[in-house]
Amino acid sequence: MPTSRPPVSPAAAQPSRLEATLTRNWLRRGPLARALWPLSQVFRALAALRAALYRAGWLRSTRLAVPVVVVGNIFIGGTGKTPLTIWLVQALRQAGMRPGVISRGHGGREEGARAVTPASSAREVGDEPLLIARRGECPVMVGRDRAAAGRALLAAHPEVDVLIADDGLQHYALRRDVEIVLFDGRATGNGWLLPAGPLREAATRRRDFTVVNTALLTDALRAAVAGPGAVLTQMQLVGDYAERLAGGAERRPLAELAGSRARIVAAAGIGNPERFFGMLREKGVRFAELPLPDHHDFLDRPFAGVDADIILITEKDAVKCAQIEYLKDDPRLWVVPVTARIDAVLAQQIVEKCRGQSTA
Repeated sequence: MPTSRPPVSPAAAQPSRLEATLTRNWLRRGPLARALWPLSQVFRALAALRAALYRAGWLRSTRLAVPVVVVGNIFIGGTGKTPLTIWLVQALRQAGMRPGVISRGHGGREEGARAVTPASSAREVGDEPLLIARRGECPVMVGRDRAAAGRALLAAHPEVDVLIADDGLQHYALRRDVEIVLFDGRATGNGWLLPAGPLREAATRRRDFTVVNTALLTDALRAAVAGPGAVLTQMQLVGDYAERLAGGAERRPLAELAGSRARIVAAAGIGNPERFFGMLREKGVRFAELPLPDHHDFLDRPFAGVDADIILITEKDAVKCAQIEYLKDDPRLWVVPVTARIDAVLAQQIVEKCRGQSTA
């Protein structure tokens, strides 16, 4: 089957036309980006003023009782933060630390802090925190106020001696000891801030570590994302097999699917679906693409009109599909788990920063 869009029902939610237009234009300095450039200068000034007010103490920032490691990005959308967070939880645990994770929890309905367990509802706590709780096997707490979520987690789990703030880079109300900024192969796009470009903050923003989620780290990519004084490390997401959503124990190597004559569709409701599709292509899998909006809730039955024997989905989408009656037993759905592969030296450096209480 050639790589193309599959036939889907009219109700299937695709990324909005506006979102698709902006995403394309954020990668180049075309007419639309140039027209929006004046607004990006206003955004830049407001972002810089907000950061300065926190640094000066005019806006309140809370320090927690344990070191805080922030994992985030300045490129809007998905760059691979969840796999990086899971890797960091496991690496810190291997180093003898006892990590916990705090997150805003996309789509969460409650104002206060809420504990996340492997049995939690993705609609209540968010798909990414639920995946972290399951794969990381660590305490996870979600809440709009990250500092309050951190205090609640430490009260419930006093053994935790380091907190990882998932996607909290711009949440300056929480002080941090280590900052990790994650990029992917798109680097900084056209290099401009929102809305003319994809950046929330300037690419020259200081941080402790820069991680690049890419299979090929070129000199040009390295130069585009390198932060002042930051250690730069490459991350690769590796997936070798698919497991059936209904049943779980049945697995098929992706190499086997590459030689299959089955009709295969790959669907992804993540920030950058092309990253998932590209990984499958590298394994030789032939499929039709079905990109969905990030954090898609699947209540619109996007697979109802899909003519396929196998539908490959991401782990992030799987935690939601497994909790939906009409999807959890769909025999076509196969989950492709991915694991972050990163130089172990990064974990050692982060541990040293945490124990030295180096303030970012």
